[in-house]
Amino acid sequence: MSKFVLRYGVLGYLALLLVLPVGMVGYRTFEHGAGPVWDALSSHDAVSALKLSLLVTLIAVPINIVFGVFTGWLLARREMPLRWLVDALINLPFAMSPVVVGLAVFVLYSRTGWIGTYLFAHGIPVLFTWKAMTIATVFVSLPFVVREVVPVLEEIGTEQEQAAAVLGASQLQAFFRVTLPAIRWAVVYGTILTVARSLGEYGAVNIVSSNIVGQSLTLPLYVNNRVGQLDTTAAYSAGLLLAVISLLILVGMTAFSSRRIRQTQTGVSG
Repeated sequence: MSKFVLRYGVLGYLALLLVLPVGMVGYRTFEHGAGPVWDALSSHDAVSALKLSLLVTLIAVPINIVFGVFTGWLLARREMPLRWLVDALINLPFAMSPVVVGLAVFVLYSRTGWIGTYLFAHGIPVLFTWKAMTIATVFVSLPFVVREVVPVLEEIGTEQEQAAAVLGASQLQAFFRVTLPAIRWAVVYGTILTVARSLGEYGAVNIVSSNIVGQSLTLPLYVNNRVGQLDTTAAYSAGLLLAVISLLILVGMTAFSSRRIRQTQTGVSG
């Protein structure tokens, strides 16, 4: 009896905490039909916000994939000095508030900042542009690929790479022909997490954005702006779009999760 109470208690808690609020957003969005929703999502401001979110994500994600795979390989395959410090720095975005990240970018790239002074003097403004928003997004989404890759590399060991070296493969050849295929699902899973974090980021980009409607609002910032302007239809519509994107990401994570687990268990044979 107790296990059923616990099981349904957990399901009820999740429904109350997650399903009900999202369901209410969906209900409020289509309360007056699909026409107003389409008008809201196809407006210039909403399209601009979506395009900016995609732009920031399309830049931040590849950067973190390359960084994550390379750093993960170094952590798992090389003796690094001060490894504990490297691990701590990689985990920093997990522990630090995104608002603090935004403030750090603000301080560095403002007109009086260490980097901003030089950039402004050469006519290269960064703060309050998509560049600063991308930098902040790269930082907050930095750990995900690394944290997925390192355990898989440690689990599969080095036997396959050593065999490739014995057969005459260079380190670069061994990496692309042996190591990378072996960690492919970990990289994919980390990429999905990075995309989700990048698309949904609010706190850091809010600090470094000029918050001009139709120019420098990502989709989460646009939702907040529309709520502040009491434009509930636009806010609900954009919020629902974010929810749908999150749902698709969740489906992708679920689909790849089993493959990632199977790969960890069987090594490179999967």
